[in-house]
Amino acid sequence: MTSAEDDHDEQRRRPSAWHAAWDVLGPVIDLVTPMAVRVAATLGLSDLLAAGAMPVEELARRSGTDADALGRMLRHLVCRGIFAEPEPGRFAVNEPAALLASGHPSRMRELLDLDGFGGQMDLAFTGLLHTVRTGKPAWETVFGAPYWSHLAATPQLSASFDAMMAESADSVIDVAGGYDWSGVRHVVDVGGGTGALLAEVLSANPDLRATLVDLPDTVDRGRRYLAGRGLDTRCAFAGQSFFDPLPAGADVYVLRRVVHDWGDDEALLILRRCAEAAGRHGRVVVVETQGGPGDDPAMFAEMNLRMLVLSGGRERTVEDYIAIAAGAGLDTAGVHDTPLGHVILDCVPLAK
Repeated sequence: MTSAEDDHDEQRRRPSAWHAAWDVLGPVIDLVTPMAVRVAATLGLSDLLAAGAMPVEELARRSGTDADALGRMLRHLVCRGIFAEPEPGRFAVNEPAALLASGHPSRMRELLDLDGFGGQMDLAFTGLLHTVRTGKPAWETVFGAPYWSHLAATPQLSASFDAMMAESADSVIDVAGGYDWSGVRHVVDVGGGTGALLAEVLSANPDLRATLVDLPDTVDRGRRYLAGRGLDTRCAFAGQSFFDPLPAGADVYVLRRVVHDWGDDEALLILRRCAEAAGRHGRVVVVETQGGPGDDPAMFAEMNLRMLVLSGGRERTVEDYIAIAAGAGLDTAGVHDTPLGHVILDCVPLAK
């Protein structure tokens, strides 16, 4: 073999620049597989295949899809280890695909459903370039209206949002049990969604009264939810924006996972409204997830970016929340963590 032939053979054995780059970037740049998983979740394919393997033609008929396109997508997912093809043209659920079934405790189907809030939230990231160039949320660019306006105008999406924000029962119980309600006669849940937190607090404290504050449609759903728990007679309902003056004179105003939805100016106004309503003797309780050096930096970074892309919000450290509270006329009297990772800041009016 000549020297030239040796060089050519060596070049063929040597990885191309493309392959070398793909080995490094491939795991973080693939958009095909994440979208295919979301489509499978949206179509409920794991539910349709729960009884066993099925020909792609029958699966397409039941899912209202094109058999050829569905087969191509599923074959791609099979190659990625999601779903199985026990024989050509017949597909089945495997262990990873079972995570996409309705009712699975992970709620992955709900989180990935492109017709629901979870999937729509991820689609907002197609506008990430706009956010990075301007510092503004991508949601309006992608969906044609600001985040909160779009939710309010889309009842199905708003209901999906409420369901996701209700979180797991364990998470709500963690927050409800993380604050000492003894001596509290009246609590106002500001931006309280459909009342999941209030239901736990009222159930555990039979002498307590409450007020649920949120936008009118959400409060209506909250009224029905609390009525179903037999708690509506101990709760008043205020369908309004929390940027407007709040019902005054309660002992505690609680904000659970509300402040991080907003930029600093809006967060300051929300806390100021709470401080105004609390007056000299009330308290403002801010509940967020812990942010700081001891936490998972990757999770904090992702959530911080998500909040900006969606609504212009921001994840913050405890020190950040204390500073915003001070700007709203509140002194942070105490800070403590809960077993499931919430941080609770107990704020009182600043001494004059």
